[in-house]
Amino acid sequence: MSEPFINKVAESGLISLDLAQYIPNNQIVVFDIKPYLFMELILKEKEFRASLSSIDWTQFENKIVGIFCSTDAIIPMWANMLIVANLSPFAKSVYFGDENKTRELVLLEAIQNIDPTTFIDQRVVVKGCGDTPIGESAFIAITHKLRPVVKSIMYGEPCSTVPVYKKK
Repeated sequence: MSEPFINKVAESGLISLDLAQYIPNNQIVVFDIKPYLFMELILKEKEFRASLSSIDWTQFENKIVGIFCSTDAIIPMWANMLIVANLSPFAKSVYFGDENKTRELVLLEAIQNIDPTTFIDQRVVVKGCGDTPIGESAFIAITHKLRPVVKSIMYGEPCSTVPVYKKK
């Protein structure tokens, strides 16, 4: 007779933390300033304001928006502020950056909002692989957030981890 299979990972008490779960389901879109510039290089205030007034801002309803310029133009700060002033009634949130940078900023904000007390004296495995790419800054932020309260932090999968921190 064979002995029953024992799932040692399930019995280990490890908490598996997948950072991808903290990326909101809201659609992330970008607002590229380039098409609203003269010759796609120069911002002329009067024309810029006129072009912004012709945009249907409702297309950004409940979306996460990143503002950036895909050309090497000098964009005055007030231009970004003007775009945000138009987006704010519609967008869920607004950030400065392309889609990847915006996704990173949203994730970092979500990590900042994690209640660390739910991890007090726990052994945490921060998932290292997945379908959603997670940047280094998120792994740095979660390690910094959890280190003061956890028993240990590991990286990888519960069946194969790399030790990162262990409370002494």
